[in-house]
Order: sequence, then structure tokens, then C-alpha cells
Amino acid sequence: MSAKNYPLNLPGSYIRVQTGYYKKCLQPTVSGEFMEMWIPWSAEMLRQDLEASQIKKINKFDGFCCVPDHVSFKEAVGNFYNLYHRLESRPEPGDATATLGFIRHIFGEQYEIGLDYLSLLYLRPTQKLPVLCLVSKERKTGKTTFLNFLKLIFGKNMTFNGNSDFRSQFNSDWMNTLVIAVDEVLLDRREDSEKIKNLSTAKNSKVEAKGKDRKDTEFFGKFVLCSNNEENFIVIDPAETRYWIRKVPVLDSENIHLLDIMAREVPAFLYHLSSRNLSVPQPLTRMWFSERQIRTEALMRVIRNNRNRLETEMLFILREIFENTGSSKLEFTNKDMLELLKRNMPRLTRQQVSNVLQNDWSLRPVANSLNYQTYLYNSVNELAAAYSTGRYYSVSMDWINQKFDESL
Repeated sequence: MSAKNYPLNLPGSYIRVQTGYYKKCLQPTVSGEFMEMWIPWSAEMLRQDLEASQIKKINKFDGFCCVPDHVSFKEAVGNFYNLYHRLESRPEPGDATATLGFIRHIFGEQYEIGLDYLSLLYLRPTQKLPVLCLVSKERKTGKTTFLNFLKLIFGKNMTFNGNSDFRSQFNSDWMNTLVIAVDEVLLDRREDSEKIKNLSTAKNSKVEAKGKDRKDTEFFGKFVLCSNNEENFIVIDPAETRYWIRKVPVLDSENIHLLDIMAREVPAFLYHLSSRNLSVPQPLTRMWFSERQIRTEALMRVIRNNRNRLETEMLFILREIFENTGSSKLEFTNKDMLELLKRNMPRLTRQQVSNVLQNDWSLRPVANSLNYQTYLYNSVNELAAAYSTGRYYSVSMDWINQKFDESL
């Protein structure tokens, strides 16, 4: 946006919301352009800027709202001022060859679904969509260019977050934006993943600004994450259906002007999104696409590498026992498993082991204490038969092989 001929100190440059005044100003950016923003303005300063007759012409609103709409944008919704931002580009017929080629590079064999994702972002901004993750350990793949391209389209309705922003209690700067992007993401705590996946399907959430009370807000944001770590940039459970992870290949040839070319093609690209038919015309899940449509090998790789360490260790131990003893069935108690694990994980509790056995594996011990045979490590770390009495669990070699394949 240019500052040339921008109206200053005119009634249209101000609004009154409830009992406070705001002035529309242009904030300079490092790119040499200007960004529109509302700044609180005192009544005294207003009287210095305008005449009394002009002050009476200022539009008055009962409050702020944030209603996303790119096709039929309204600055005022009812008697509330809309904080969502009008897009600077409008759809126009034209050539979007470079942009469509780049989108094909990002989404590969899922090209049509990728275009559906972008169409829904543009045409149905309140529709819940999967958490899109672009990963590659290689450089010059176009991951960051894709984020910058989304910024060209959605402008101030998109924000770039750092990893720490998700851990901060203050979130007012990004809770009312359409796209929340993170480049070089590393959210390896389970609470980080829980927060993102819960927000991705939430209709409402809490917004909190420093020095202000928390308040409810409608949440319509979509997360787009990029990482050079292909295996454990975030914690994802095996049954999770909210993540769409794509491994992006290296670009065939580097074009340092690609983003500038795509910037010129934005109107034509929006026209293409507006006029195309969705390849998935109706929502198949709450996040539009089915689990099968967005399940990729890149997603499975993350799931395998984020598997609970305790569960993985238990599977290795049980398979080792089967392989070394030739048994077809193995019996053990919670206490036995704790004993087997203490060499590598000495600080475990019975409750942690029980959670894996009963919650993750859905195993149940026998109803009464009975005699059984198991295997434990002796003083020279060799497996030896042991006999005891207790409420034991029982697993077969086939069950372990199946579980091992599912988990690893």
C-alpha cells in the first residue's frame, strides 16, 4: 500500500468503538511499503485534529468483531467493526502457470487435494482443515517460499509464529488470524502438539493479552508448519487424523525471481481457485478430507519416530525373549516387566508400565493369582526362566509381531 494521497485527519480516518477513538494509520515496513493499522486516539487529540462538525461524522460502533470473508468482505458486521482484513488482490482472469507449477511441486501426487486446500482457505475461511506440515532435510525445496506465497495472498490475515509463541500464555496477536505459519518448527513436547491439534478443531478458544482479562473468541485459524527435521519435529500419536505431512523434494531448478512472478500472478491464481471444481466436493470429515486422503509416508515416519519410548523398549524386550527362548507364548506380571526394563530405564514406576499394558495395548491380567513361568535377566544379563505366582499377562509371538509392525 502506498502512502501517497492517503487521507489524513479526515472523519474517515477515525472510528469510535464503544467509548474509545481509533485512528487509521500507515505503518512503514522494511520493504518500503506501508501497512494499515488502527491506533488508539484520545478525545483531546481528536479535537485538535478535527473540527466539531467533522467529529460528528465519525462512524460509531458497539464493539469489534472478526469475521473472515474474502469474497464478500464487510468492514462493518451489524454495528461491530470487523478486524479481519480485506485482501489486497481480487480475482481476475489471467495466466497463473508459474504458480500452478509451484503448487504441483509442493503437493506432488496430491496436487488436486492441495488446490482444494487452498480453494477452501480462500472461499470458505471458517472451514476446519488439517494441520499442513511441509518437511524436508534438504535445502532449496520451496517450503519457505510457499509460506511467503500464502502471505502474499492473505496479507495481515496470516502471521508467522516462533516455537515459543505456542508456549506463551499471551496469544492475542495470532488467535484471530486465518493462517498461523511456523518455519523451522520444533514442537517436541506433547503439550505443544496437544495445543495445536485441539485448536485445529476448536470452534472457540481463549484469547489473552498482557494486562487484560482472558476472553472467549471464535477460532478459525489454520496451522502450516515447515521443518528440516523429517522425523520428530512434533509429537503425533498413531491414531491421529489431524496432520497432513508432505515431504517436499528439491526444486528442479532454482529461480530467485519465482516469488516475484507468483506475486504478479496472485489475481489469476485466485480466479483459478474461484472457478475450479473441488476434487473433494463435500466434506468427508470435520476437516473436510478423509484420513486416507491425507495419510502419507511422511506422516507414518513421524508417528514411528515419536512412538512412546517405554512402549518401544517393552516391544524390543518381549521380542528378544521370544527369539531367544523359542516360546510361542509369554506370561509376565507388571513387576516382571519393571524388572526387565530397569537396566535401561531405572526410574520407571509400575503405573507407567501398567498404562502401556492396559491403556495402549488393551491387555488384561488373569482374574486370580496363578502359577506361571516367565523370563528375567540374571546376574550376567542373560535371560533365564523364572517361576512365580501372580495375576499375569499373556501375549503370543504373533501378537508381538503384529504390534511391532504397527508401532515401528
